[in-house]
Amino acid sequence: MHEYYEHHKRSLAKTITYRILILISDGAIVFFITHRYDTTIKVILISNIASTLLYFFHERVWNKSRWGKAPQPQKNILA
Repeated sequence: MHEYYEHHKRSLAKTITYRILILISDGAIVFFITHRYDTTIKVILISNIASTLLYFFHERVWNKSRWGKAPQPQKNILA
């Protein structure tokens, strides 16, 4: 039986890169609507800190699920 595990560091790296993309898009949208830098910064900081934490824990819960995962076939190292 194969065990599946995604290290916390991988989940954290995925979380950070995803949040960077969302931060840029959120900032553009909020600034387009408000035309204010101060409001844009406040909204994206609060929103993205909360979303980052939620995403990290969501990712960890999904990591515990085996749904949609298949074991990698073992390679014969003697062949």
